[in-house]
Amino acid sequence: MTAASDVKKKRDFVRQFSVMLPNRVGAFSSLLQLLSRREIDVIGLSVQDSRDATVARLVLNDPDTAEELFMEQGIAFTISELVVVMMRESGADLKRCLSVLYEGETNLDYAFSLLVQHQGQSLLAMYLEDSEFGASVLNQAGIKVVYEDELLR
Repeated sequence: MTAASDVKKKRDFVRQFSVMLPNRVGAFSSLLQLLSRREIDVIGLSVQDSRDATVARLVLNDPDTAEELFMEQGIAFTISELVVVMMRESGADLKRCLSVLYEGETNLDYAFSLLVQHQGQSLLAMYLEDSEFGASVLNQAGIKVVYEDELLR
């Protein structure tokens, strides 16, 4: 056995793209058409708008290709890590998840559900102040964290 095989592989959290769009009719639709031409699907979505601009937070099924596409097209974006957890029962599991994060004294900045399921269960995407710590606390409490390699193609 080599030293390299002794080292536990670091799991990647699900990546979220934040894209600023003009707040006008068809702006989001145009972005989706651009993504679909590369066979990139939106599997998670949160949109916050204001008078002038909209921030679209996207979880995509092929983040590597999406990143290349955005760079090629000159689309400004940021990438953030999300902690994604499986939920069997939305009410009870959500309450338990939030309690675990509270007891661990880690902040949840925002959350949204994904448009896909994993192993027949709903998924909740959360932006936490510390992804590594939050995922560790959730895992220790028996809450299943889903990593990018499990979710994406």
